[in-house]
Amino acid sequence: MSIDTRTRVGFDPDEIRTSEPTRSARLKWVVVVDQELPPGRAANAAICVAAATSTGVDGLLGPAARDATGSDHPGLPWAGCSVLSASADQLAQIRAKAAGSLGVFVADMPAAAQHTRVYDEYLSEVATTEAPTYYAVSIVGPRNRIDKIVGKLPLLA
Repeated sequence: MSIDTRTRVGFDPDEIRTSEPTRSARLKWVVVVDQELPPGRAANAAICVAAATSTGVDGLLGPAARDATGSDHPGLPWAGCSVLSASADQLAQIRAKAAGSLGVFVADMPAAAQHTRVYDEYLSEVATTEAPTYYAVSIVGPRNRIDKIVGKLPLLA
C-alpha cells in the first residue's frame, strides 16, 4: 500500500497568520466521526485521524506557547478544526468525495483499527477489505471544497 504524495496539502510559511481569525485561512480542516459510536470510541477515532493529519499537512500546527511560569505548551492547530458527526453511509461518501478531490488531504480510520490490538493485524485486515466501514475521516483542503464535501453536518455532540 502506498500513499499518493504527488499533491502535498499544506500551508506555505507566508500563509501562516496566527494573528488572524481561523476563517481567513486558505485551508479548512474538519474531522467527521460516526454518530453511532459511543463517546470513548468516537474520541479515539477523532484523535487518531487528527494525529495522522497533523503529520501529513504542512504548517497546520502553530508555534508553541509559553505561560507566565515559563512552561511550554506544544503548538496547536492555528487554523482551527471542526469536529462533525455523520452516519456511517455519509462517512463513506465524504471519504470518497474527499479522496477524489484535487488538493484535499484525507486521513481515515477504518473500523478494523478499533477491532485489532496488533498493528500488523490491522494492516492485514484492511488489505482484505474491499469496502471498509469508517469510524472517522479527517480532511483538509480549500475552504470552499471542504464546505461542499461536508455540507451542513452538525457538530459532534
